[in-house]
Formats: sequence, structure tokens, C-alpha cells
Amino acid sequence: MSLTIDIAGVPAERLLFAVSPLAELTAMLHVLAEPAHHPAHRDWAVETRSALRPELAEQLLEAEFLWRSSQADFLLPGRPGPTLADELDRVDLLDDDTYVTAALVATCGTDRLPPDSGSPLRHAPTRERTLDLAYARGSRQASFAERLIADPPMVRARVRRMLEECEAVFFAAAWARVLPRLVADLRLKNDLLARRGVAEALAAVSGAIEVDEDRRRIVVDKLQDSTTSAMGDGVTFLPTVFGAPHLIVVHARGWRPVVQYPVAVPDRKPAEAVPMESVRLRLEALSHPVRLRLVRTLARGAHTTGELASTWSLSAPEVSRHLAVLRRAGLLTARRRGRYVIHELDAAATATLGTDLLTAVLR
Repeated sequence: MSLTIDIAGVPAERLLFAVSPLAELTAMLHVLAEPAHHPAHRDWAVETRSALRPELAEQLLEAEFLWRSSQADFLLPGRPGPTLADELDRVDLLDDDTYVTAALVATCGTDRLPPDSGSPLRHAPTRERTLDLAYARGSRQASFAERLIADPPMVRARVRRMLEECEAVFFAAAWARVLPRLVADLRLKNDLLARRGVAEALAAVSGAIEVDEDRRRIVVDKLQDSTTSAMGDGVTFLPTVFGAPHLIVVHARGWRPVVQYPVAVPDRKPAEAVPMESVRLRLEALSHPVRLRLVRTLARGAHTTGELASTWSLSAPEVSRHLAVLRRAGLLTARRRGRYVIHELDAAATATLGTDLLTAVLR
């Protein structure tokens, strides 16, 4: 499973590494909404939330659907500005149809709306579908979606005022602290891009990103199958401190592709990303009751195929087939002892399955 960005014919200079105040504010708001995803910032989240005036806290709760489960596309600018105010001015230039569609995709948790579905403001079936999804998520979300559809200018102005107040209350101070790290990361990535090329620059962005040189596309290992193109505009890469560990990709039709990635830790290579396919293979391997029995025995010590067959009253060929599945999933190691092959459970690969699964789905 992967998300691919077609970069055929896109020159390297159209791969833009930049910092975005609005994108980092969005990451901070996500931390406030989902602090469990970000243990490194949990203390900051508790302190910041406790300092909010009640009215602002309530407004953030009403609008958190814009950044909690997914981020509205306009919150991750493809062409970042120097200040939050500048980026909010650019959001104001979006027409209501574009703004509302992007907001409701995030708010309702829907898949990208089909190209022929029309705007929720003008197309009744699309409006009904998005409202149905909002109702299913509770009265607060339904109320926000209804107000947005009924009076887009009012809701847009309210959201902007709320974000501006966030800047005064907590964002400006936090931004000043993280900006040097973001700028240092930009220097590193731009230097790699200029001296080593696209593949090495993106390898430094995340272990979950690779470049298919032959087919000229960026492949992001995420739990989704989607494709977008960077033809014309290019791609923007935004480093984030507060967004870690998430790797977020804007890939909606009509929007410049944007990748928000966790900033590099000084003097440390990016953590190796466990491929989603590896996690899937392990889950499937352990889903069979016979293989679970074999794992139970192997967890207690190394065994030969014949020993396992005898223990569980199975035929040797049947055990061999199950061992092959476990081995392909990376859960077993094998070594030869004389004329016998000894199978052993890889305890580390088995123990980290839960962590690897959560990391992959949150990526």
C-alpha cells in the first residue's frame, strides 16, 4: 500500500523545501486534540490547554475536526508565506466552494470526493452525503458542518480569528523556539538536493519515502492507495517539530502536493520506517491457529520441523508450509545443525509487532 506522486518531467528546482507557520500551528493544534499521539509534547499540551481562556478552548473544540483525524488541505500551504498572517491572507483568497470542500473532507472523515460530485454548496447529493457523515460523528461535528454550509463567510472569519488568537496565546512563543530547528533542517535538505539529487534528499526526509527512478515517482509507504501528480506546480516539503511522528501528504485534485515530515534530529539518521507490507505479512502469518501453535512452541526454544510435527500431531510437509509463511513474514530464523535445520522464533520481530503496527497506521 502506498501513495505515489508522479514527478515525471518535474525539474529538481520545483521540489520546494520550506517552512510554514500555518502548517506548524496546525500540527500544534493536532497535538492539543490528540496528545496521546505525541508523548514528546504531552507536557506542552497540558500546560498550553490549561492556559487557554474558556472561550478559545471551546472554539478549538468546535473546529478541531479540521486538524484532529486529518488536516484540511488549506492548512498545509503549497506555497508557504513568511508569516502566519500572510498565509491566512492566502487562505482568504480561496473561493467558498474550494474552502468548504476541503474543510468537509477533513471534517467528515470521507474519502476524497469524486471529481464529478460537485461542491457541497451547490450539489445537493454531495451536501447530503457530507452532512450524513457529520451527523454520524456527533452533534458538535454536525453543527459545525451545518454552519459552514449555511454561512461560509461567517465560519471562515471565525476560524481565522481563532487562529490569530492562538498565535498571540501560544503559537508565537512556540514558533520562535522551533524555527531554528526547522531552518537547519531546510539547509540540510536543500544541500542534499543540490549535491546528491532527489533520491538522497527524500531518503533523508523519511525512511517511508523512496524515489522510483525508473518510473519517476515518489512513493510514500502509507496505509492507502492513492496517486497524484506534481506536473506543473511541483511538490512542497514542510518540516515539522510538533507533527512528529506523522508523515502527512496533501494529494487532493487541484492542490499542489505537500508532504509534511518530522524534522531531522541533529546527528541522527531518520528512524528506519517499517514497511506496511512487513506489518501485514506478520499479521497474516499470526492469524492462522496452527501457526500460532507453532509460535507457542518456538517461543520456548528452537525446534526442527520433525519435532514440531510430532508435538502437534501434524505432517512434516504441513509444518514446512506454515514455517515458510512465518519465515517470509520475518518471524523466524533458521540455522543448520548437522543434517537438521533448526527453526527459532525472532523474539524482537514478534515483540515489536504492536508498536510497528501503530507506527505504520499513524504515519
